[in-house]
Amino acid sequence: MDFVAGCIGGAAGVLVGHPFDTVKVRLQVQSIDKPLYRGTYHCFQSIIRQESVFGLYKGIGSPMMGLTFINAIVFGVQGNAMRMLAHDTPTNQFFAGAAAGAIQCVICCPMELAKTRMQLQGTGEKKSSRKLYKNSLDCLVRIYNREGLRGVNRGMVTTLIRETPGFGVYFLSYDVLTRALGCEPNDRYMIPKLLFAGGMAGIASWLSTYPVDVIKSRLQADGVGGVRQYSGIADCVRQSVRREGYMVFTRGLTSTLLRAFPVNAATFATVTLILIYARGVEEGPKDCESEPSGL
Repeated sequence: MDFVAGCIGGAAGVLVGHPFDTVKVRLQVQSIDKPLYRGTYHCFQSIIRQESVFGLYKGIGSPMMGLTFINAIVFGVQGNAMRMLAHDTPTNQFFAGAAAGAIQCVICCPMELAKTRMQLQGTGEKKSSRKLYKNSLDCLVRIYNREGLRGVNRGMVTTLIRETPGFGVYFLSYDVLTRALGCEPNDRYMIPKLLFAGGMAGIASWLSTYPVDVIKSRLQADGVGGVRQYSGIADCVRQSVRREGYMVFTRGLTSTLLRAFPVNAATFATVTLILIYARGVEEGPKDCESEPSGL
């Protein structure tokens, strides 16, 4: 049931948050010499004006397919890891979440590569005159044909560095918040509490690893115009800091946090409610925080 609940929760999260993710990626990878956007609001405004509202949903196919399965893996692995660890403690929640985060990178990295390339395609154009990729799958196939498995897994190391501690913090934060809030299945405020805990857990997770995400996005977008700028992670960090200062690691943070709360509120609340009602309220644990790991 963990896998099914995670699957549905992932789909809900993608629909809510993809426009914010498009803005985040555009801001992270835009040129410092010729910036297209002045900030989060201007980026939203420009995309809608130049590319229509559908421009915000560019590349949604990849996360809709990928994140659905990723969340199924994350909540499934985390739930099984908690059963193996036996004791439901914040520390065990962190380690179970970190294990789930590391395992899902196999799907997450290629999915985010395709998403990033699709989001950058036809920037500033309502109808792109030159479409390099038809869709997310075509994007991955073309990358594989040109660069092999290494190309499809571009950014894998940075993805691992981001996802492993990030998901640990994610589940730890949710556990701590729901313990503090305390919510029982019959609590009339259970859903608002779940939404708040899930949203804040998402924000905490992103804040803990956001600089790594900036580097990952730049590496995955590198070469889109035919020219490669970076030889690796260290070179990307070095060049980015030299040209833009340390504030480069906050590029797109506003849109990310605006996205993080509703996406993770929807994801965690959906997963937890499905797990509670799947086995019946009377059989459910008394604290809602234990639900994602309890089935």
